[in-house]
Amino acid sequence: MFDWVSRPTPFGDGFSQIWSLCHAHGTLYAGTKPAGLLASRDGGESWEKIDSLTDHPSVESWNPGAAGLVLHTIVPHPSDSERLWVGISAAGVFATEDGGKTWERRNRLSNLEACIDHPHPAAPRDGETGHCVRNMMRAPGDGDLLYQQNHHGVWRSADGGRSWDDITSGLPSTFGFPIRVHPRDPDTIWTLPLSDDMGRFPPDFAAAVWRSRDGGQSWEAMRDGLPQEGCFFTVLRQAMAGDRRDPAGIYFGTNTGSVFASLDEGDSWQEIARHLPTVLSVEALDRG
Repeated sequence: MFDWVSRPTPFGDGFSQIWSLCHAHGTLYAGTKPAGLLASRDGGESWEKIDSLTDHPSVESWNPGAAGLVLHTIVPHPSDSERLWVGISAAGVFATEDGGKTWERRNRLSNLEACIDHPHPAAPRDGETGHCVRNMMRAPGDGDLLYQQNHHGVWRSADGGRSWDDITSGLPSTFGFPIRVHPRDPDTIWTLPLSDDMGRFPPDFAAAVWRSRDGGQSWEAMRDGLPQEGCFFTVLRQAMAGDRRDPAGIYFGTNTGSVFASLDEGDSWQEIARHLPTVLSVEALDRG
């Protein structure tokens, strides 16, 4: 019989779940539900809450998504420890360039005419992208090229999130969760569209990973080896991963317990695991 010792949690009842982890420049970050950001500089032995984020002037306007108000994505800069982006559903993208002392909300549209009239609180409006960010990645290279999958489409920012362009045109739907960027080519990206918010299965019940080789100007459906009839699975925001091999490998897991892999950048797929519990997250480990 275990003799458990009750110890007070360091942040009381300030959050109920850890939703994301990221290690960069000697710091371990954790995103929480309700949305907050924690940092540890001793490998997780102790933690501090980054109050400057949740003290942001916009905090009263943050709205929960279907899973609640969560900080689910943390994107570090590869060489500058002072720079960090986070994605919050449904509050949008926030960035710091001074190590978390201050934060800037970065959801502005590049083209104000792209703003649409939609009753969903996270929809594009008032010159901003939808605030319900699903996943976000920084592209390789010296620039600040970001991509995000949003509740309302796929978006591209060439200026670190200061402005966003809608690159959804050519995809079968605006709804989905994951986004993946090639480890060496900033113009190659993958996403997996779903039918809509209510259905959350591949359009026409046929699975496809959609790939762009030109930064989202055009898209192609990669279907070889994926189920093309009666397909009702969902792929969640952290359930797509990639490796750094040449050609790059791409992997995704489903809520029906399957894992699919492509070792040729999406040209063909094979199911490498099945009958698992719901797959919430997939990671790829590169071996030399």
